[in-house]
Amino acid sequence: MDAEGQKNHLKAYGMTYWTLEKQLKVKWLLNYRGGSFLLPDLEEIRRECQIRGISFEVISDVKTEEILEFIDSPSQNMESVVLEKAPKIAVYSPKGNPPWDDAVTLVLTYAEIPYETIYDEEVLNDGLVLYDWLHLHHEDFTGQYGKFYRTYKSAAWYIEEKRQAEALAAKLGYAKVSEQKLAVALKIRDYVVGGGFMFAMCSATDSFDIALAAEGVDICEPMFDGDPSDPNYQSKIDYSKTFAFKDFILERNPNIYEFSSIDMTSKRQIPMLTDYFTLMDYSAKWDPIPTMLCQNHTALVKGFMGQTTSFTREEIKSNVLIMGENKTNGEAKYIHGIKGKGFFTFYGGHDPEDYTHKVGDPKTELELHPTSPGYRLILNNVLFPAAKKKKQKT
Repeated sequence: MDAEGQKNHLKAYGMTYWTLEKQLKVKWLLNYRGGSFLLPDLEEIRRECQIRGISFEVISDVKTEEILEFIDSPSQNMESVVLEKAPKIAVYSPKGNPPWDDAVTLVLTYAEIPYETIYDEEVLNDGLVLYDWLHLHHEDFTGQYGKFYRTYKSAAWYIEEKRQAEALAAKLGYAKVSEQKLAVALKIRDYVVGGGFMFAMCSATDSFDIALAAEGVDICEPMFDGDPSDPNYQSKIDYSKTFAFKDFILERNPNIYEFSSIDMTSKRQIPMLTDYFTLMDYSAKWDPIPTMLCQNHTALVKGFMGQTTSFTREEIKSNVLIMGENKTNGEAKYIHGIKGKGFFTFYGGHDPEDYTHKVGDPKTELELHPTSPGYRLILNNVLFPAAKKKKQKT
């Protein structure tokens, strides 16, 4: 899985998942040749790799032992992690959204990793217990319809999505979309606390935390929910309820395409050609989880924009790991934390291979980006729940 040896990194993750589905165990060789996978040498696996266009090497048992001994050496910042179960994957997304409307569904489809789409009804009916891994589509959990009001309030798609959201809220017994979305966010919170893994990108990151922090507070202006927001609602925000963020200031103006001070989009002055973020280097033997989530063939990854492009470092809680940052201005791009018995990862931006993705833009063709480092980070998270769990030290 290094830069020189692998011609299709993304499909290699799908091949690993396919092997796990066959109830075969895989070893993930952290920091060894870009985070390579050690699969059983079976004819069907060789054939499937060839069909999918994945580079692989056949090695002897003796060579395998040599590699594992090398990785196990205290002098090497490497580790061998056993993957033992194909995680059951859910994508939280409105019904009917095409796979290319979201980077995660796009790469899951390209890598041939199966997933199921769920939305509010399934979540509120406790459907999350069926899944090991949950991705949040670029959703707005605050009930403000993505803060698209100024630009798109007269667009047919905006009017229809608002109508559908209000109809669904009413069907589920809620007076407002914001109340229904809060209920969904609380269910997702409980899923993570109970041991689930949640991965979110773009506006699903900060809007999720904002919804939790604003529980019981009306932060929506009349064009969103039909009545005024609570007076002085900023003073009522409870940061103790969030997963990742603290001390943020909400954007009250409904005509500004922004939720809060968490997002760095309007604060950054970085040209596209020099917009990169750096992955942190962790101890593979002592910190296998962040090491796993940062596996890549390069430590320098191209930046990309989104409604929530990146996170203000000062507004990230001290117990949250910043796994990827832009060295130019210190913004955080890729963060990870623990909540209860579960885990969450937030990844800023919309599409790792489409720098300024806008409404209506054509889909990204991953056939043109089979070695994308930005997309590899998504797939690291997909495989993380497959890892054999070690007992926590007390």
